Amino acid sequence: MKLTIRPTGTAAAVARLQPGLVRRTFATQHGLGNNSATSKRKSVTPFNDDGYVPWHELSASEKASRATQQTFNFGLVIVGLALTGGVGYFLYQDVFSPDSKTAYFNRAVDRIKKDPECIALLGDSKKITAHGEETMNKWRRARPIASTLNTDAQGNQHLIMHFYVEGPLNNGVVNAHLTKPAGHHDFEYKYLCVNVRGHQRIYLENADAKPSSGENKKYKLFGVSWN
Repeated sequence: MKLTIRPTGTAAAVARLQPGLVRRTFATQHGLGNNSATSKRKSVTPFNDDGYVPWHELSASEKASRATQQTFNFGLVIVGLALTGGVGYFLYQDVFSPDSKTAYFNRAVDRIKKDPECIALLGDSKKITAHGEETMNKWRRARPIASTLNTDAQGNQHLIMHFYVEGPLNNGVVNAHLTKPAGHHDFEYKYLCVNVRGHQRIYLENADAKPSSGENKKYKLFGVSWN
């Protein structure tokens, strides 16, 4: 005859509670592991944020720090674009634009090199060079061209500049005055001349010496000239 020994009520209750205790203990330990990992992570600031920590793991202050850093970086990009655009606009207006002083300087030099009187005084056109104001810089292309651009009371623009030319025979100074009447798109020469010491001034352009349109026109009627 076998005797069956049944566990008392207390022992049975402990046996039933053990799986639950194990699960709770494991969950508690796992939660402590996460908290320790979070506590080991450095606090995110605008100066050390590299974007590695996901957004949902950031605290409210850390989210504000990241937003501040991104706003600052965006501002730097905008400033950089503005500076680049300003430099590009300046280069276009001063160098590449058809109406820039550099463009008119190059055109004037080309005309001087093709003018027979200038070639006779300066020498071989291939050896004629031009440059701006004398400076300590020996590189001639770096010498600035003296020029002024202003607008008169009638709205006409005036571009005045002078520069220097050097040739195998002589050196000279070039003076140019260009005007753009109000409502027009192109400059016109008022004068363009070359001065070589000891020689008569050479005019390549002289609007004052040209009769204006409609001036001194005479009409004949019955053999009589009428102004």
